[in-house]
Amino acid sequence: MSRVFNFGLALAITLIVLQPARAAEQVRLLILGDSLTAGYGLPSEESFPARLQEALAGEGIDVEVINAGVSGDTTAGGLARLDWALADRPTHVLVALGANDGLRGLDPAVTESNLEQIIQRLQEAGVKVMLAGMYAPPNLGREYGEAFNGMYPKLAERYDVPLYPFFLEDVARVPELNQADGIHPNARGVDVMVEKIVPSVRAFIEGDKGESHG
Repeated sequence: MSRVFNFGLALAITLIVLQPARAAEQVRLLILGDSLTAGYGLPSEESFPARLQEALAGEGIDVEVINAGVSGDTTAGGLARLDWALADRPTHVLVALGANDGLRGLDPAVTESNLEQIIQRLQEAGVKVMLAGMYAPPNLGREYGEAFNGMYPKLAERYDVPLYPFFLEDVARVPELNQADGIHPNARGVDVMVEKIVPSVRAFIEGDKGESHG
C-alpha cells in the first residue's frame, strides 16, 4: 500500500513539474496589424498570418499564428483593441501597424506614442514583442518621411525589441505583386512578404533577437 502511495505521489509530482514545461512549448504568435495582415481582398488561407504559419511549420516550428489584423486600422485603433487582442493569450506579438497613419498623413509623434504604448502594455503583460516598420508615402515630403520612418528604429532600440525595418520589403510598388489598387499585396506578394520575414520571425520565436533584415 505504501509503495502504491509513493508511486502515485511521485507520478503526480512529475506531472505537475512537466505540465508548465509542456504549456510553455506552445508558441502563440499574434499579428497585430491592419489590412496588410488581415488579408484584404484575399481568401483567408492566403492571408499573411496563414501563409506565415505554413512557412514556419515547413521549417519545423510549432506555432499558432493568430490573425489580429483589422482593415483600415491605425495605431490608435490597434491600441484601443489591445485588451481584446490579449484575450487570445499570445506569447509573442508582431506589431505591424502604421501604414494607415502614413497614408492619412497623421502626426508621426502621435503614431509613435501609440506604438510606444502598445509595446509597453505588451511587455507589462509578459508578451514578447517584435516590431515591423513601415515607410511614409514619399508625397508627404522629406521632413515627414524622416520623422515617420525614424520612429520604428527608435522604439526598437528604446524597448529592446527586434525590428523588421519594412514590412512590404520587395513588394511595395511592384505591380505584379499587388492587387489592382496598387496598395494591397496579392497572393504572390504575400508569399514574398513571408519569405522575406521568416528568418527574422524564426529568430524572434527562438529567443534570439538576431539581426534586422532590410
